[in-house]
Amino acid sequence: MAIVRFSPWREIDSLQKEMNRLFDTFAPTTNGEEKGIAFTPAAEMHENHNAIELKLEIPGLEAKDLDVQVTASAVAIKGERRQESQTELQGMTRSEFRYGAFQRVISLPGRVQNDQVKADYKDGILHLHLPKAEAEKNQVVKVNID
Repeated sequence: MAIVRFSPWREIDSLQKEMNRLFDTFAPTTNGEEKGIAFTPAAEMHENHNAIELKLEIPGLEAKDLDVQVTASAVAIKGERRQESQTELQGMTRSEFRYGAFQRVISLPGRVQNDQVKADYKDGILHLHLPKAEAEKNQVVKVNID
């Protein structure tokens, strides 16, 4: 059996190559095609006694381009950002915008009345007001002690 000398630099180099490979899957390529993660809208959720307020950041779309579906326990948002056609004879065009279809499903912390949801889309922010189901509201019940 051959003796192999330990070299920490070889291990660090190997780790760096592995990390580079990992990050390359998340970064767009130079020709604009996505290799890794697709566009996912950022979300913000607030819960109070009566409702759940959900905001999603979806810039560059119109309300008609969004498909929002609500069940009693989750919200699904679908949409597609279409690329505008460009023709340029001279020069170079570089775009870091993300185009294509996206979908996000967000689980809710409690059950909601999905037939009472109100939505508003303004300035690239989708705001959903999700009223809680009666069973999910904190109800105070008098307990008799024997």
